[in-house]
Amino acid sequence: MKKKVIVIGAGIAGLSAGVYAQKCGFDTTILESHNKAGGNCTSWKRRGYLFEGGMHWLGGSSKNEALNKLWRYIGAVNDDVEIHYGEPFVEYNHQGTPVRLYRDVTKTERHLLELSPTDAKEIKKLCNNIRKVQRLAMPVPDVKGVKMTKRTHPSLSLFFYAISALWTMKKQGKLSREEYANRFLHEGIRELMRAIPGAEQGISMLFLTMGSLARGDGGFPEGGSLPFVQRIVNTFTMLGGQMLYNTRVERVVVENGKATGVVSGESFFPADAVIIATDTMTIQQLFDTLPELPWIKEMQTTTEPTMVTLISLGINADLRKYPERPLVKLKTPVTIDNQTYNYLLISNYADDWVYSPEGKTAMTIQLPGDTYDFWKKSKAENRYDEEKQKIANQMKEAIETLFPEAAGKIEVCDVATPLTYERYCGNWKGSWMTAITSDLKMKRYPSVIKGIDGVYLAGQRIMPPGGLPPALMTGRTAVQYLCRDTDTLFISEE
Repeated sequence: MKKKVIVIGAGIAGLSAGVYAQKCGFDTTILESHNKAGGNCTSWKRRGYLFEGGMHWLGGSSKNEALNKLWRYIGAVNDDVEIHYGEPFVEYNHQGTPVRLYRDVTKTERHLLELSPTDAKEIKKLCNNIRKVQRLAMPVPDVKGVKMTKRTHPSLSLFFYAISALWTMKKQGKLSREEYANRFLHEGIRELMRAIPGAEQGISMLFLTMGSLARGDGGFPEGGSLPFVQRIVNTFTMLGGQMLYNTRVERVVVENGKATGVVSGESFFPADAVIIATDTMTIQQLFDTLPELPWIKEMQTTTEPTMVTLISLGINADLRKYPERPLVKLKTPVTIDNQTYNYLLISNYADDWVYSPEGKTAMTIQLPGDTYDFWKKSKAENRYDEEKQKIANQMKEAIETLFPEAAGKIEVCDVATPLTYERYCGNWKGSWMTAITSDLKMKRYPSVIKGIDGVYLAGQRIMPPGGLPPALMTGRTAVQYLCRDTDTLFISEE
């Protein structure tokens, strides 16, 4: 008789765990509190527009990446799914002159040198640092002691390369965004470096992102989040797995030190094992008593959330003449509480028929920053909708100034706050990922709970800074531990 496994949460980690468990011969049910799967990997429709709320590029999209085998294994991508690699990756308009970062690092170097020959030394350093981390792909490790059909074997040369690349990252990580930007004499390059998203966490993140793009990764699967998630769900259900939506798990039942099932409302779901794929930051609420776990305390002490307020615009105008990812400077800054935004990075979907109706344009804009307490207080004081409208009005004015064709033609302006993501996805503070700070230890947290048998953990918080690849990886790892503990053969990716 097959062992029964309950997976809590149908985000990418939960779906990944579900597919792996099902392929390894377990009888798997995924319980999801929302009415659809995907978690933060999601999109939504408004008046004919589709707005991308999660995926902006995919680590492991390239067939040359080890991660690609994992995405294919769970059905997220296949040969029929077109992957888009738009160029340039980012374009900043400096007084009418475009300043660009291309996926092709040589093309970036050539372009920047043409713009500013006097910055040749720093431009070459920038591009050489990108090249130094270009091969730093995410490895796919296996759990020791688990029986497998095929074990992964990262090359020794890649190991030594990783040490060198990480040393480069650590060295550059000591520089602040402002310090690095001021190394350049060209005002446009300075402003691009100052405004590039993620740079506030250290300029090394720029090198890491551009390095992955330079080796041909970081593409965008056609259709984005919704079909991406649905393909995984289809794989899971075709393997015989069961999906239950609108089912919020309140408690993991533990008897004599072993998980025996979960409780949702008045229903009890018995299980031989439970995989928790919800946010580990709030794991205590799932147990009557959780053993003393130093690593949980460490996570909760050091973790800082990466969150955004996402603005989605539906514009009755064809804006295909503008770049896909324009980075713009505002004449009048946009503000949320004490957060001020002088620059906007815009995702322009005018040339994508999936998102934009014919002759129209869907746009999304991320406003990063920890605004959770502001939105929470606004909600408590019954002015949440009023504050959202203030942001919407500021954004409409900014977009109509930047794109004259949009004046008077903005049909939709949707504001999703961290509270939106918290409500629908259940993430701690509605955060997308974990911020990279000096206190953050770049290590994996455990996938098991010492003191409770039959409980396994998955989710991006287990593998900071998080994102789609760590969610995938931790789901896989959780099932490897499950296979180890039940003496089950793990069916590997071929």
